[in-house]
Amino acid sequence: MRYVSTRGRAPAIGFIDTVLAGLAPDGGLYVPEEWPQLTEGEIAAFAGRPYAEVAAEILSRFAGDELARETVEDICAEAYATFTHAATVPLKQLAPDLFLAELFHGPSLAFKDVAMQLLARLYDHILTAQNRTQTILCATSGDTGGAAAEAFRGRAHTRVVAMFPDGRISEVQRRFMTTTGEDNIRCVAVAGDFDDCQAILKTALADQSLRQSVGLSAVNSINFARVVAQCVYYFTTAVALGAPGRPITFVVPSGNFGDAFAGYMALKMGLPIARIVVATNSNDILARTFQTGRYVRGITQPTSSPAMDIQSASNFERLYYEAARRDGVETARAFQAFAENGAVDIPPKAFEAMGETFTGVAIGEDDVARTILSTYNETGELIDPHTAVAVAAAHRLRADLAGPMVALSTAHAAKFPEAVEAAARVAPAMPPAAQPLAAKTERFDHLPADAEAVKTYVRDFAEGV
Repeated sequence: MRYVSTRGRAPAIGFIDTVLAGLAPDGGLYVPEEWPQLTEGEIAAFAGRPYAEVAAEILSRFAGDELARETVEDICAEAYATFTHAATVPLKQLAPDLFLAELFHGPSLAFKDVAMQLLARLYDHILTAQNRTQTILCATSGDTGGAAAEAFRGRAHTRVVAMFPDGRISEVQRRFMTTTGEDNIRCVAVAGDFDDCQAILKTALADQSLRQSVGLSAVNSINFARVVAQCVYYFTTAVALGAPGRPITFVVPSGNFGDAFAGYMALKMGLPIARIVVATNSNDILARTFQTGRYVRGITQPTSSPAMDIQSASNFERLYYEAARRDGVETARAFQAFAENGAVDIPPKAFEAMGETFTGVAIGEDDVARTILSTYNETGELIDPHTAVAVAAAHRLRADLAGPMVALSTAHAAKFPEAVEAAARVAPAMPPAAQPLAAKTERFDHLPADAEAVKTYVRDFAEGV
């Protein structure tokens, strides 16, 4: 299995190099040269199997012969043994033909654990074999940083620097990052929004001197292994509801588009999906894109669902590349223009291709609060604001879309206690594993939204300064 850049100017590389690189040297994102295919029989055979076994089946298709099957199975078994629910990603029914896929049973109570626990063990295996250490720079809108800190804490071959937008994430999100006490984890509050953090990350990864001197990589969803891990729960969830015999609609609360693109990957591999609904909060760049055909950056607004407070969705480039018939030149032109001007007009045929699968819906803050309250009153379930965005979008579209709908529940309500209690008048209970967070000492630094300042910080950390 070989991987190519969406911008067409980087040589094809193997799976291990793709995992370690994160971003391609031409600024593009890696995708496989060809999508691996699963037959209907192979998909149907996932029914009832342990989640880790299905994950090993999927991951092995992307790793090819670079990782032994036994190694892949061990990595997956270890990764998902950290989850507190035996099903790893259980389904819960809210209404006729409306289900929640609970993705928050990992160590940091968010869906990012599904991929990060796997990725940390991949890094461990690869870097131990290569006898070297790598520095990971992470830009987080709240949950990626906590998941990375939990997954990589204390690991001998990786150092992690997690950047987060100062004052724009919840206290619980922040504490998952800043209280590990591990010497290989550093956290930085950046004086800006998540898009500033993401731009700094891409600038740092484009600095070849820095990349070589500190072994710089990224575990954001620009790293292809992240979305590989996330596509697994589309298969397990769909099969539990009757796939491949009937297609399922997925409603995905989306900011950086990695979770939604993971569903598209599953579709490309052969999973019947009726529709992928991209549900955004007030930061509606993706909803507007799927409605109008223009990808236009707006001004980021703080909301009760901060992990989605994004106006530059990095994984959208992967979809653009696929919809533009894998034209790297066109994709490079479009995203260079977006970087310079903040806007891209999607070519008509590419927009039509996107519309075959994706629908965009924006949900305002009042609807988020109402959905948290109504869901609690009608089902007894307390959902977090990100999940509420998806559930509100599902209710809005239920009359127009037939068949089962699955809303992805991306975080535990206890990660956003203030917003949930304000809406439902009930405080979510903190799971036992997370209760000690409040008493732990935080450790993080402050930096301006300046790429050079962050690069100096990363270099000093890697050199032990």
